[in-house]
Amino acid sequence: MKKIAAELLVERLIEWEVDTVFGLPGDGINGLTEALRRHQDRIKFVLVHHEEAAAFMATGYAKSTGRLGVCLATSGPGGIHLLNGLYDAKLDHQPVLALTGMQELQVLGTGYQQEVHLEKLFEDVAQYNVMVYTPVQIPTLVDLAVRSALVNHTVSHITFPNDVQLMDADTAAPGGPTPARAPSTSPIFILAPALPRDADLRRAAAVLNEGKKVVILAGAGAIGAADELRQAAELLGAPIVKTLSGKGSFPDDDPLSVGGLGLLGTLPAEKSMEECDTLFMVGTNFPFTKFLPESARTVQIEISPARAGNRVPTEVPLVGGARETLEALIPMLTRKTERVFLEDRQKEMKDWWNRMTAIADGSRNPIQPQYLMSLIDKYASDDAILSSDSGTIATWSARHWIVRGDRRFMLSGNLATMAPGLPYTIAAQHAFPGRQCIAFVGDGGFAMLMAELLTAILHELPVKIFINNNHCFGQILWEQMVLGFPEFGVRHSGIANFAAFAEANGAKAFRVEDSKDLEAAVKGALGHPGPALVDCLTNPDEPPMPAKVTYEMAKGFAEAFLHGQPHRVTIASTLFKDKIAEFKA
Repeated sequence: MKKIAAELLVERLIEWEVDTVFGLPGDGINGLTEALRRHQDRIKFVLVHHEEAAAFMATGYAKSTGRLGVCLATSGPGGIHLLNGLYDAKLDHQPVLALTGMQELQVLGTGYQQEVHLEKLFEDVAQYNVMVYTPVQIPTLVDLAVRSALVNHTVSHITFPNDVQLMDADTAAPGGPTPARAPSTSPIFILAPALPRDADLRRAAAVLNEGKKVVILAGAGAIGAADELRQAAELLGAPIVKTLSGKGSFPDDDPLSVGGLGLLGTLPAEKSMEECDTLFMVGTNFPFTKFLPESARTVQIEISPARAGNRVPTEVPLVGGARETLEALIPMLTRKTERVFLEDRQKEMKDWWNRMTAIADGSRNPIQPQYLMSLIDKYASDDAILSSDSGTIATWSARHWIVRGDRRFMLSGNLATMAPGLPYTIAAQHAFPGRQCIAFVGDGGFAMLMAELLTAILHELPVKIFINNNHCFGQILWEQMVLGFPEFGVRHSGIANFAAFAEANGAKAFRVEDSKDLEAAVKGALGHPGPALVDCLTNPDEPPMPAKVTYEMAKGFAEAFLHGQPHRVTIASTLFKDKIAEFKA
């Protein structure tokens, strides 16, 4: 059997140590799927149920491993379906390669069926974006695409006409007048040095040493630098605040940690920002600038020169990797003897944890969503990987999933899209078959891509799925009320039974309507050797309250009530019970 051109692409991916491709077949990529079949002993094709999920899986694979994620879709509609997941990768700076089909060369421009010029459609999402015209190009185009994704932490795209896929691999290039040989490169990538200049390090150390009240803000770029963060914070007497994407950068149970920042954050984190005189940003480009100090001196470690100093006036930007830069900076820092700023935040953090424990009340019905998350946290392993969806679900995971041991946390940070929780978890389980991989999702996000549960069952993946089933789009509900509007168009009229769907297709399933049954269900799902799902009916009127309620927020709530908020009685009752629980704490 002659080698086809598509095999050149697959073989080059293997040389780049790509071992997994997530995708869906189609007549626009029959050559590529045949190439994957011929090389299935060296590269795995993960068949999914929707191309959007394939792109999410590639992004989740990149987030959980730090390696290149790869997804595959057919021409036209298949490629279009990839876009949401690819924008997730782009905005969260993840290296992902998208492979798509294209109609054969001779019919392009004629309005042929499924003729969508994906190389044009992908111009915004993909930094490297190219169409293959002849087999001799293929290895070099793959090299350039992979290098671009890895160097720039972003998306690359190769679209491949289906007739070119099926050409003989040794088809000669047509040649021409250009004074250049056929492209020839190697699958080699070397990271640039990740250290700032010594003079910049010394300037940064001077600012940090002069600060009286220093706070560290750690983001996703600081993941893998927990030891260095701890050393720097201990020397500076600095509380460590984390962005939501950076939740996994530092243990939540460490005395130096004061939780997350923003609407989903903690009160000690907000106070740290309000009272500090020096801000040390590590691996973050935090966009919500209202939560950042207005006048603090700022030092920032950022891998991209283009992003350094993007959010606040930055006195010393340090362009480099978080771990390497901290290692070089730490010997230049002087230990502060005055620790009151840190100690005050630590006392406040103890109060905060007491409040969170009180609100996660297992005696209340309808079931508190905080109680569901607290039980998952209690019984999950210390190396579990939790993937959260966006919305109120992110609030409960941000506050009640405790990063400790070797735990990980993933979500769609900057795109904040719904539905990646389950695909992320499937990708993480493929990458780490021996670890507990958990999806914490809302009913809205799960319903969008619920067919991917069938993917998990098909591939015999022991993923654990916990659905916060409140039959509403909770985050939007509360955002409407904060604006002073009564809720509209955010609640479904019925409650879906996801447990029945899971059980009918071969997964272990639990449906929980009473809080007294929840603990056993969580333990049963986490202990099950195969895929398991808990469909938990939670209180739809539990608000994701910010750490600090502003006057404008309270005013909006009051106006929504006055304008006819339809569930005002149950919402008021829930808020009252929450406050009683906090007072008891």
